[in-house]
This record gives sequence, C-alpha cells and structure tokens, in this order.
Amino acid sequence: MPKVKTGDKAPDFTLPNQDGVNVSLSDYKNQSNVVLFFYPKDFSPGCTTQACTFRDRYEDFTDLGAVVMGISSDSAESHKKFLDAYKLPFTLLSDVQGQARKLFGATKALGFLPGRFTFIIDKKSIVRHIFTSEIDMKKHVDEALRVLREIMQ
Repeated sequence: MPKVKTGDKAPDFTLPNQDGVNVSLSDYKNQSNVVLFFYPKDFSPGCTTQACTFRDRYEDFTDLGAVVMGISSDSAESHKKFLDAYKLPFTLLSDVQGQARKLFGATKALGFLPGRFTFIIDKKSIVRHIFTSEIDMKKHVDEALRVLREIMQ
C-alpha cells in the first residue's frame, strides 16, 4: 500500500526529466492537476503499453487541464530514447535513487518489482485518487480521466 493516502498533501520532490532539467512537483501547484504515474522500466512490454495508452489519450488530459508525468528509476538518457521511440508527448522523470517512489510509498509489487501506481493530484497539491494494477495498464489511464472529470465538475 502507498504511504501517501487520498486526501493527503502530495510530497514535493525534484527530479531530472528526459532532458536533464530538474522538475519539481510544486512547479504545478495552483496551475495544473497532475497525473503522476510510477512504472517499473522503460521499454518493457507492460510499461510500453501503459505509456502508449497515456500518449493515445494525451489530448483528453490536456483538455482537462492536467499534466501527465511518468517516473521510473531509468536514467534521463533512457527516458529520452523511450520518449523518442514511442513519440510520447509528456514528461518522464528519472528517479534513480528511488527518492520520489519512497516519498509516495509506491514501492514493490509482487515482492520484487517496482510498483505501478498512478496518483491524481489536484491544483492544491492534494492527492485525489490512487490507483495500482500490475496487469491492467490501460485502466491507469481510464481511472485518471474519470477522476479528473470529477475534479472539473
């Protein structure tokens, strides 16, 4: 179970993106809702499915005023290759030391793999929804859009 719960203030962090530029969660406070998804590894089959599903529905997220960011322990260079290979339109953050993963408690799944978690964070930095599934990658996107629509009402 994640350390962060629905209704908690999202912990801030700063990580390099695919271009090596530092990005902080607090950069989006009072500006955008954030869909933050933790995934195990660039180029793995499940993670590629998940990332491409976010890509394919990306316009739905931007129409709802949300920013999408993925986080894994891969390097910024790996993220850049992953983004380029699959034409991903969102930011990927490099959490090599597991800093953000630990802050959110988005740790192990099945006892040994980094967990697959999606956090929906509103403009006030409050966690509005948490979803985890290791086998239904597309449901991460469906759940995120459902919650964002609720926030917008």
